[in-house]
Amino acid sequence: MTKPRILLLIDNDCAHAAVFQEALLHATDGPFEGEWVRTLAEGMGRLNSKEIWAIFFNLSLPDSHGLETLDKLTVAAPSVPTLMLGDVGDESIALEALRRGAKDYILENHIDRYALVRAIRNMAERKTAEEALFTEKERAQVTLNSIGDAVLSTDIQEKVTYLNVVAEKLTGWTREQALGKPVNEVFVIIDGSTRGPCPSPLKTAIVKNKTVGLTPHCILVRRDGAEFAIEDSAAPIHDSRGHAKGAVIVFHDVSVARAMGAEMSHLAQHDILTNLPNRTLLRDRLSQAIATADRNGTRVAVLFLDLDGFKHINDSLGHATGDKLLQSVAKRLLSCVRNSDTVSRQGGDEFVVLLSEVAHAGDAGVKAEKIIKTLLAPHEIDQHNLQITASVGVTTYPDDGLEAEILIKNADLAMYCAKDRGKNNHQFFEKNMNLRAVERQSLEGSLRCALERNEFVMHYQPKINLKTGEITGVEALVRWQHPERGLIGPLQFVSIAEDCGLMVPIGQWVMRESCRQAKEWQDAGLRPIELAVNVSSIEFRNDDFLKEVQRILEETHLEARYLELELTESVLMRHAEFTVPVLRKLKALGVRLAIDDFGTGYSSLSYLRQFPIDTLKVDKSFVQEIDADTGDATIISAVIDMGGSLKHRVIAEGVETVEQVAFLQAHGCDEAQGYYFSRPMLAPQFAKLLESGVSVGLPN
Repeated sequence: MTKPRILLLIDNDCAHAAVFQEALLHATDGPFEGEWVRTLAEGMGRLNSKEIWAIFFNLSLPDSHGLETLDKLTVAAPSVPTLMLGDVGDESIALEALRRGAKDYILENHIDRYALVRAIRNMAERKTAEEALFTEKERAQVTLNSIGDAVLSTDIQEKVTYLNVVAEKLTGWTREQALGKPVNEVFVIIDGSTRGPCPSPLKTAIVKNKTVGLTPHCILVRRDGAEFAIEDSAAPIHDSRGHAKGAVIVFHDVSVARAMGAEMSHLAQHDILTNLPNRTLLRDRLSQAIATADRNGTRVAVLFLDLDGFKHINDSLGHATGDKLLQSVAKRLLSCVRNSDTVSRQGGDEFVVLLSEVAHAGDAGVKAEKIIKTLLAPHEIDQHNLQITASVGVTTYPDDGLEAEILIKNADLAMYCAKDRGKNNHQFFEKNMNLRAVERQSLEGSLRCALERNEFVMHYQPKINLKTGEITGVEALVRWQHPERGLIGPLQFVSIAEDCGLMVPIGQWVMRESCRQAKEWQDAGLRPIELAVNVSSIEFRNDDFLKEVQRILEETHLEARYLELELTESVLMRHAEFTVPVLRKLKALGVRLAIDDFGTGYSSLSYLRQFPIDTLKVDKSFVQEIDADTGDATIISAVIDMGGSLKHRVIAEGVETVEQVAFLQAHGCDEAQGYYFSRPMLAPQFAKLLESGVSVGLPN
């Protein structure tokens, strides 16, 4: 029975060990036995106690790293062939190790049974090649010192004298066919970059009488035209007097390794989801564009783009749908730019567009508007027609910054300004935006502590019956009593709270405090009235929103019929199929529902009929234009009529003049609120107003 060959694996990775054992079972040149140890010290012990046929070792061991491991193994077992397991980044070390005597290496991240079986087979073939070359003393010495997959040797006239099996496969020539042929006919190599012929490394080795490496990016052209990227070295063959009498080249196919290296380089510079350049590659291209613009006296533009409301889509429809939407956005962005421009994904729902050359800053604004318009068309994702808008900040070189980082940072600031101005628009960077950014950051820092410090206060604004003048309800409005800045209105901090993830806890506090106050008024003997609380889109789409409403009503003991939740039209319509079930569950609790800012969104009449809505609130922007010749009076009249036909109560907000009150009365509006009747006030003041039972004077 043939004595098994023992292969030693020195590797701290259990997964590598499992694949190694599996490869031994499938190797055809055996029989083989495997020994596995985790450290170099253990490996040295096995070398001393057993006859090892070959060693496979990892370049990164707990007690040894890199070439140090090879050197110690070579000293301990100079006649035992070695193979390295290394990462793509270790290739330069691996090449040096091959020159020092290692037989081969395999990329660590791509180790599988096939690769190890192939490596074992190559080990066996090398053994065969070495035994054949040992018949000639000079060749034996060179072969022992020249390691690789394929071996080809020539005489002093550069005629082929030997090929091993691997060399036959790579060149397409059998040993019998190649013997005596000029090496340039059998071993055809070209430069992969220029496609021109490479100098013969065998001839160079003979002329210089020393070992030489192959030309970088060297490609071997096989006899049938197939091409392989190869690496390794050539060395002269000496006679007994030390004179060169030929040369030998040892080489191996690195096509797979190079392809993997190129792929890893691509992955390191591109976003996995969209395949767009990532921020690393963007900064490199932006720096190059700045250098070119500086030489040519041209401009560069940077557009920083953030999708409005993308988180709501992710939360309601799932991340898979959100990812597909991002891919759709990426395609549309690419359709808006030239091949010389760059579209990059920064992460999340943020993108940056680099316009490598623009004649005027205004051209960047035109491009931004084109992008905004292109993105606005519905995206068909998983049977959903999703609409998404974008806020865009614009900077240009050299006006808004001289470095890549500054241009991107300032474009980001301009983007936030676009969001503050209503979203779905673009804004050019202005120097005072830096001051506003510092201000915003300061507010955000204080806002994070505001709840803990009990700095929020509630104000209450009455709603008035336009027929009787009586108070029919009250809207709860939050204010922030900043310790240094004084009283801050919601317009100054709500958007910040939404961006930094504080809107849900703040919204819960507002609802709990308002319900508590309403119940306190009732317990004090005041007439029960309806309490309206605004609900943001982030709160409404929170998974626990329904449970939280129910919990607050139970904690405060306020009857659900006295609570009205106000949601904007855009929140309800963005994902109507998700909205309807939630609204129905809220109605089942007994809560009343209102559409706030009605007329500013894009409500569908069919959905209005499906929504279990009690109240329509006409946006104040229409009310304030009643006396102007803008057509808003006609809109309000139509809204009031539509509300009546749908059996909804209609409330006008922002009422400030007697003319506005008279118009609303004349057109049958049910209720109104605004400065004409009362400004928002603290709870004690409102309690006195409600206690007095005074009716508001209305126009005759």
